[in-house]
Amino acid sequence: MKKIKRQIGRVGLYAGVLLLVLVIAIPLFVAYYPSFGGDVTKKRQELYVDSEQFEHGTFQNQNRSRAKDFSLNKVLKIFQKFFFEHVENGIPEKDIAVRKLDPADITAFEGGTRLYWFGHSTFLMQIDSTVILIDPMLSEVPAPHPWLGSKRFSDELPIEIESLPKIDAIIISHDHYDHLDYVSILKLKDKVGAYFVPLGVGVHLEAWGISSAKIHEKDWWEETSFKNMQLTCTPAQHFSGRKFNNRKSTLWSSWVIKSKDANIYFSGDSGYGKHFAQIGESHGPFDLALIECGQYNAMWPDIHMFPEESAQAGLDLNAKTIMPIHWGAFKLSMHSWTAPILRIRKKAAALGIPLVTPEIGAPIRIEKLPEPNSVWW
Repeated sequence: MKKIKRQIGRVGLYAGVLLLVLVIAIPLFVAYYPSFGGDVTKKRQELYVDSEQFEHGTFQNQNRSRAKDFSLNKVLKIFQKFFFEHVENGIPEKDIAVRKLDPADITAFEGGTRLYWFGHSTFLMQIDSTVILIDPMLSEVPAPHPWLGSKRFSDELPIEIESLPKIDAIIISHDHYDHLDYVSILKLKDKVGAYFVPLGVGVHLEAWGISSAKIHEKDWWEETSFKNMQLTCTPAQHFSGRKFNNRKSTLWSSWVIKSKDANIYFSGDSGYGKHFAQIGESHGPFDLALIECGQYNAMWPDIHMFPEESAQAGLDLNAKTIMPIHWGAFKLSMHSWTAPILRIRKKAAALGIPLVTPEIGAPIRIEKLPEPNSVWW
């Protein structure tokens, strides 16, 4: 009996030591591991007080009653479902094949508008001779550390970061790990001319060694000219944060990218709301709307759209063609990996709105839409 008590005591001691180590290690990890990014200081917040989205130290959605913060119980329930419940067809049975992109083909492009999808929400866009990357998440795992997330569905990218040519600009929608990736930014920074980001997101780039002179922070509805195009930071219904304690400390957004020949909308992450119709009225019609349709769940309907809402958002935006994004690369929710594309195809057909569905790495030419529309999944 004494031996059993001693063993129980040792187990309790080991558990206590482990808990103490975790209590000490986790805050240190968050504080000093670079991928968590920077922090918006009180002094920095003074720059945002005139923003209609900034209230009491945090940014807010247009509809204040939606996209509320999760309770601790809800967060724990989400973690339990995500890590312990089996999802049928949650990931592909084999790696997704991607089209390879020749670096010489990028540099040789001279006129028109062309896009390449890298899966999820990452795009390489060429408008005449200008090269843009949108939400460049080019790492294997969308998490602060590779051990903390699931791997990409494809074992390679259309083109490796090292083979990319000079990038005129990077456009970021918000600071979540599947959209703003530390490793990607670090590998790209010596070949990027400018960064266009929502308010506050610049703190992460600055923490990673990007010159503030290259960073252009924008509020919703702010426009700026860049080379041969006009960029407009537009609303989204979402949230931000890379740590436990900095939720909504930076702004989230969608973007309008307009040139003399093309008008393109990029949704970033967003729940369904009236902002789509507002953007469509003020900046439409769009030749192509890149609209999130994956990683949805009934537990967070306000911050990610269901695919049927994504199709409706295309109509609200007055888009001639829509492309579903935020799927096809990572498992970040509890639906099958093909559910987003199957559901939005059905709804888009019912609404009569053309859908473009390219393979990852396939060229998308604005003048040839709605091609490519292959059923590759």
